[in-house]
Amino acid sequence: MDILSRVKSFREEEDRLKWEGTFAEYLEILKDRPEVAQTAHSRVYNMIKSAGVVERDGQKMYHFFGKEIFGLETALERLVEEYFHPAARRLDVRKRILLLMGPVSGGKSTIVTLLKRGLEQYSRTDEGAVYAIKGCPMHEDPLHLIPHHLREDFYREYGIRIEGSLSPLNTMRLEQEYGGCIEDVMVERIFFSEDRRVGIGTFTPSDPKSQDIADLTGSIDFSTIAEYGSESDPRAYRFDGELNKANRGMMEFQEMLKLDEKFLWHLLSLTQEGNFKAGRFALISADELIVAHTNETEYRSFISNKKNEALHSRIIVMPIPYNLKVSEEERIYEKMIRESDMSHVHIAPHALRAAAIFSVLTRLEVPKKQGIDIVKKMRLYDGESVEGFNSIDVEELKKEYPNEGMHGIDPRYIINRISSAIIRKEVPSINALDVLRALKDGLDQHASISEEDKEKYMNYIAVARREYDEIAKNEVQKAFVYSYEESAKTLMNNYLDNVEAFCNKNKLRDPLTGEEMNPDEKLMRSIEEQIGVSENAKRAFREEILIRLSAFARKGKRFDYNSHERLREAIQKKLFADLKDVVKITTSSKTPDESQLKKINEVVARLIDEHGYDSTSANELLRYVGSLLNR
Repeated sequence: MDILSRVKSFREEEDRLKWEGTFAEYLEILKDRPEVAQTAHSRVYNMIKSAGVVERDGQKMYHFFGKEIFGLETALERLVEEYFHPAARRLDVRKRILLLMGPVSGGKSTIVTLLKRGLEQYSRTDEGAVYAIKGCPMHEDPLHLIPHHLREDFYREYGIRIEGSLSPLNTMRLEQEYGGCIEDVMVERIFFSEDRRVGIGTFTPSDPKSQDIADLTGSIDFSTIAEYGSESDPRAYRFDGELNKANRGMMEFQEMLKLDEKFLWHLLSLTQEGNFKAGRFALISADELIVAHTNETEYRSFISNKKNEALHSRIIVMPIPYNLKVSEEERIYEKMIRESDMSHVHIAPHALRAAAIFSVLTRLEVPKKQGIDIVKKMRLYDGESVEGFNSIDVEELKKEYPNEGMHGIDPRYIINRISSAIIRKEVPSINALDVLRALKDGLDQHASISEEDKEKYMNYIAVARREYDEIAKNEVQKAFVYSYEESAKTLMNNYLDNVEAFCNKNKLRDPLTGEEMNPDEKLMRSIEEQIGVSENAKRAFREEILIRLSAFARKGKRFDYNSHERLREAIQKKLFADLKDVVKITTSSKTPDESQLKKINEVVARLIDEHGYDSTSANELLRYVGSLLNR
């Protein structure tokens, strides 16, 4: 990639997108594309929607967040449909501060960053184009030039509502530079940029004694007082506060509830009336999405303070809990590792899953529903099938604790401990046991974990270890079974012959003696029991297999080892059970003979080629499973 040519292409694209013309020419653009005049909230909603939305199991999934936010589909759907959508339709919700409230490292800042970066990109598209009065430090909406008494007529002709008044600076410029002729006022296309302070503002609280309200609303430029003669002359004012610069886009308040009260009062009229007070001027109109984020403790403290009551009703709180799906938690760690300097280290398969199991367990509440424990609940939340439970049970479990996921271990802690495991081991590969050991050791160093929680978390590490033990055995089982592939095929064909005879009420013929025999019930049950098919369910399972067999035959296809997933799993488990002694000997022998060595090498090769292990982690897995089988 020639980076300089890419930079040149980007620069050329920027030049191509630029537009400048009179207000009269801008109105021609509005006739063809009225969406250009959309509000800040509408622009954010349309930006999210334009990236694509799919519905899965009644849950909306937004592609806009898909590459960065994992496992928070419910929270994001609520955010988009209960805040951005009605706000885009000019409902009263847009007159509220959006407050994302949740635990540390839960994704609040990432959501805000995605919105900011998204707006920067969206303003460069035709659908998200933004136009402003040229030379205005607040990037003011050109439609503010339309006098108030003509706005109803304008709405009837263009179908566009105008809100807000012309700013003091542009009121003066209209008279002095354009002689009051609004049609001649120059308009330009602008592109949102946080770095250039165009349409995106960020405010961070600092020392209340030294922080000035001018950081929000701008300040007087004393060097120009002599030139312009008055502090109330808008030319003597710097419209460079964060509220000024965020106009038309979005304003992020980092840790808003830590702000001094005098800063928060400015938000009252900005949210309710769409304007704020600055200098010695009339109220200044601003159209911007105000989004803030905080944790639950600070929010509770803020709510309990009677002085803040006026702001309470001006805030819409959107809980952003931790992810509660193990598979999505794995994706969070994978993303964090990709973004770190650890990406060169080989992390054995299922190492991140073991960590994810532990962290999700710490976030789950113990279920009240009878017959279900926290591990089954974890599996159900992750979309796994648990015998005796269905999707209705999952919804009931979620209703038991509406605020579930607001506490527990955060992803940063997990990544910190994985980093520790890598540094301690000083090898280019770590496995699940290394990760769980590091998590366990780190609990003593975690300052905010109580003794009670520490004991509970230790138990969850033990649970994660047991879950990993099963995964490890299954992994080796698959690799060994493939090494005995012919045996697996023979066992499957034998089972199918017996099933066919059973369902058709036929007898089988002994290939050696020619004698007729009843179907081998013992063989069939020994396979079906491996995947939990009960005595009552055996007939239905066998008939399902026979139907699948017939369907393949009708299409002229061959029914093979991979044609039925549950049957394949049952065959693997049965064969592995029969091979268990062989596996024990092969994996635990310190001086394997030639045939054992050959088998080990075959299994290691398969683990590397098809399961994602490297040589070190594959051999460690074999040794570990060998020790499990020998216990």
